Amino acid sequence: QVKLVESGGGLVQAGGSLRLSCAASGRTFSMYTMGWFRQAPGKEREFVAAITWISGYTYYADSVKGRFTISRDMGKNMVYLQMNSLKPEDTAVYYCAAVERYGGRSAEAFDDWGQGTQVTVSS
Repeated sequence: QVKLVESGGGLVQAGGSLRLSCAASGRTFSMYTMGWFRQAPGKEREFVAAITWISGYTYYADSVKGRFTISRDMGKNMVYLQMNSLKPEDTAVYYCAAVERYGGRSAEAFDDWGQGTQVTVSS
């Protein structure tokens, strides 16, 4: 099992930026794909971005492509989500997730989850 702890959420005005961090510990050697998901009130959890741990291959939801950037620091076991040009519709709880294989875009494919960090974008 991989323990994940998110940080960096907060309140920001539309057009602003935030950087989320995810610290991984435990069975980090088993991580293959690290992802960010978000869940707004009354909505299902949705895929945001993911990165494969070894190769650094990244992929994004269309709604955030060009605005968000996922990255990782292998030496520190950290994953980041740089969010620029934020919109009110980006408001949600953001979750970091990990899986021991290629995770794709489905939340059901990921095994380990953090507790989430709130991001609120005001108009």
